[in-house]
Amino acid sequence: MQPVLALDDVAVVRGEVTVLSGITASVLPGRCTALAGPSGAGKSTLLRLLDRLEEPSSGSVLLHGRPLPSYDVLEVRRRVGLVQQAPVLLGDTVLADLRTGRPALTEAEARELLGRVGLADQALERATASLSGGEAQRLCLARALAVGPEVLLLDEPTSALDAVAAMSVERVVRSLVAEGLTAVLVSHDLRQARRLADDVIVLRSGRVDEVGPAADSSYLAGAS
Repeated sequence: MQPVLALDDVAVVRGEVTVLSGITASVLPGRCTALAGPSGAGKSTLLRLLDRLEEPSSGSVLLHGRPLPSYDVLEVRRRVGLVQQAPVLLGDTVLADLRTGRPALTEAEARELLGRVGLADQALERATASLSGGEAQRLCLARALAVGPEVLLLDEPTSALDAVAAMSVERVVRSLVAEGLTAVLVSHDLRQARRLADDVIVLRSGRVDEVGPAADSSYLAGAS
């Protein structure tokens, strides 16, 4: 199975601080890969490399075997979507928010997207300011899906939510991966990583400490 995304001997150095060093890893299609490890290990930095929000100091980040800089940056952002830790809504209404990345989105397409993320009952004209935290995060997922990405990057997508809302977002992520979407998840919640991930990349002090199936991970072993 050929990887969708790969990192080849990647390093990130900021001033005199080495954030990542010697990172070689891959993300397989149609699977959820968790980036795990203690705080400060470099997980969020690695995630940002995957859609060119940050550039490596050395080494290569590849999309289907091609270095990311060989693509137009807007093409990378369309093919590799990002959902941030706290929901950021960009439109006054549900429909306006969905259309920020794809202005030509039809109402029928918008309703289909809302159905995919468990918001089928939401009115397109509903004010985004009235959404709960869980609803807002699922709308952010739908907005990211509106441009048809191959990969969805999830940076602590439930850390700002209560337990009920977090579980609803987890269900959406599981269903999207089951449909064939590739996901990369940063989570400090080891139980969540074990529930959602097929594969895991464990970082410690900016280096890869473990790579492989999540079910076999010694780092996640106590997170049943």
